[in-house]
Amino acid sequence: MVTQVSEDVKLAAIGGEARTIDEWLTTFQLLTVVVDPYTYESAWILKTARRFLDHFRGADCRIAWTVTADERDAARFLGPLAEETMTFCDPDRTLVKGLGLERLPALVYLRQDLAVLGQVEGWDPAAWEYVGALVAKVTSWTFPQL
Repeated sequence: MVTQVSEDVKLAAIGGEARTIDEWLTTFQLLTVVVDPYTYESAWILKTARRFLDHFRGADCRIAWTVTADERDAARFLGPLAEETMTFCDPDRTLVKGLGLERLPALVYLRQDLAVLGQVEGWDPAAWEYVGALVAKVTSWTFPQL
């Protein structure tokens, strides 16, 4: 398991230019749900993942979707969710490879020093809840029970 993501990894938000992960993490930690728009597993998790991310809106971390597609396909897959929450496009799977992810959807929690504090591959409610509890502890927030 990867414990730190490389500072060279670049991500672009929908409608924005690509920046390094280090730049995205300058102010806040990152809690992101990584999805593949071309798989059934990522499609059925959207409603639950949205609720999970929304729970941390207002906490001291940046919430985001990371979609393994270009802007057009990411926006098409997420629909209005792409406008509600920051959405990163990772068409070359740079972040996915940098984190050593083998199965999507995934939940990833990164600290400003690029340390991977929590990472879950696939849908595992207990593991997602564990990462949520970790985010809550670090940010002095509550966590969603799944």
